[in-house]
Amino acid sequence: MAKRDYYEVLGVDKNASEDDIKKAYRRIAIKYHPDRNPGDKDAEEKFKEAAEAYDVLHDPQKRQRYDQFGFEGLGGAGGFGGFGGGGFSMDDIFTMFGDVFGGRGGFGGFSGFGGFGGGRQAPQHRGSDLRLKVRMSLQEVSTGVTKKFKVRKDITCSHCHGTGSEDGKTDSCPTCHGSGVVTRTTQSLFGTMQTQSVCPNCQGEGRIIRNKCRECGGSGVVKGEEVVEIKIPAGVAEGMVVNVPGKGNAAIHNGVNGDIQVFIEEEPNETFIRDGNNVLYNLLLDFPTAALGGDVEIPTIEGKKVKIGIEPGTQPGKTLRLRGKGLPQVQGYGNTTGDLVVNISVYVPKTLSREERKMMEELRESDNFKGDKQTKESIFDKFRNYFN
Repeated sequence: MAKRDYYEVLGVDKNASEDDIKKAYRRIAIKYHPDRNPGDKDAEEKFKEAAEAYDVLHDPQKRQRYDQFGFEGLGGAGGFGGFGGGGFSMDDIFTMFGDVFGGRGGFGGFSGFGGFGGGRQAPQHRGSDLRLKVRMSLQEVSTGVTKKFKVRKDITCSHCHGTGSEDGKTDSCPTCHGSGVVTRTTQSLFGTMQTQSVCPNCQGEGRIIRNKCRECGGSGVVKGEEVVEIKIPAGVAEGMVVNVPGKGNAAIHNGVNGDIQVFIEEEPNETFIRDGNNVLYNLLLDFPTAALGGDVEIPTIEGKKVKIGIEPGTQPGKTLRLRGKGLPQVQGYGNTTGDLVVNISVYVPKTLSREERKMMEELRESDNFKGDKQTKESIFDKFRNYFN
């Protein structure tokens, strides 16, 4: 199975801060912690996958190599040198990243490996993420844009304010007696062993709702709509994903909202062709201007026209470069802006009047219009380089 992008695994942007990465990892690790998913191999693999992603992205040097060269920059095996393939145990993960959870293996009580956690806390539920597609024009890509969407999603119940209780009261869970975990004792050749798992009755909360809210049925969320404003930065490209934290589905019992992942699509442009951060424009000159030179106006992605000078004797295939007139680097990485690259071609009319044909025939006899060997070799080189 192919590796997933580490930023995708943790659900963060490529410009996420170290604190954002740490929070995202902790959230995912809690969700797929083996104590909460006993015997679930899929959850175990996702737990390991998140740890591998965190190992790379929280380390500045590993993260820089990964951003620049992908998995190949890490030796092709990820941050753990094959961790995802089973080279590390669960206990290795807790040893390496115990500080993320406030103690070795402890997710605020989800210890499960001999009780290494701290004091028990109610689990933090998280709402699911939503996905949207947005089509952007080249002009919107150039400047960035804020778009509004009416989104159907889970929202916090206004009747019970997300508690799930009709009267606001909860009782201690009779199964776990408020601890949120149940303990099982087994006998083996090595003596008595105890294992802990999340209470199946209260899902680790330690509290149960007797009088459930009549609007949401005790979940604390209902179906609804919300108008969401999403700010998309300048410089984004087709296939990029902009993550909007906290605007996804609401979580049960006032947990953490999910995110909205916005997938970028680019609308075709009739005037320009995008090449990374550069913008290409094909300038079609008439023959007299190419031969005599002069000033011509060309469009820019800002919508304004600028004048450029055409030198006498300008050849088809020549390119002019307007520095800084292209697209900005997304999120200002490198603080650079691409160029507007102008490719020059020369228009040759398909039909000529009698007077025009006479002038062309006279010019054809002139040696100056036949081109020398050097000019022909230059054209051939351009032609060959084009196909190379």
